[in-house]
Amino acid sequence: MTEGGLPLDHGGMIDRWQRIWVPHREAYLRGEGRPAHDGPGEECPFCRAPGLAEDEGLVVARGDTAYVVMNLYPYNSGHLLVCPYRHVADYTEVDADEAAEIASLTQRAMTVLRSVSRAQGFNIGMNQGKVGGAGIAGHLHQHVVPRWGGDTNFMPVIGHTKPMPQLLEETRRLLAEAWDAED
Repeated sequence: MTEGGLPLDHGGMIDRWQRIWVPHREAYLRGEGRPAHDGPGEECPFCRAPGLAEDEGLVVARGDTAYVVMNLYPYNSGHLLVCPYRHVADYTEVDADEAAEIASLTQRAMTVLRSVSRAQGFNIGMNQGKVGGAGIAGHLHQHVVPRWGGDTNFMPVIGHTKPMPQLLEETRRLLAEAWDAED
């Protein structure tokens, strides 16, 4: 029910909250899609993604020892993950070639994100272990989160949600095209 175009709450009072429903976040909060164990294999999304077609696995770019993939539960549009192909949990476990390629792909991701989305800054980092905040602790992944002035407002703080202006598939397509054009 509404009054003057504003929704009414259950007690008949005007409810001035404007809600943006983000149902895909519920699956993440419930832990769906997370592996039951930290080992390699089809259950690990970072082991599975590079075996899929780019658009199906949301893979943006592939290197020799690591690849770039869209985050299924992004903090911002264009949130990328740089993952080694090899299933390792800790940054100290990557070899020199993997470390170099993770760094190189991270730099390239920043360049492409600036080109495609005019990102003004970045949050870059790895959460190591469950205690360190890693949602998938068994497979190392580095976050590359583009940032813009004013991109954080009341929504994440009060509403505990983040409106995303673009579908993951569209963002992946734009980034992959720009990635290839930069060669």
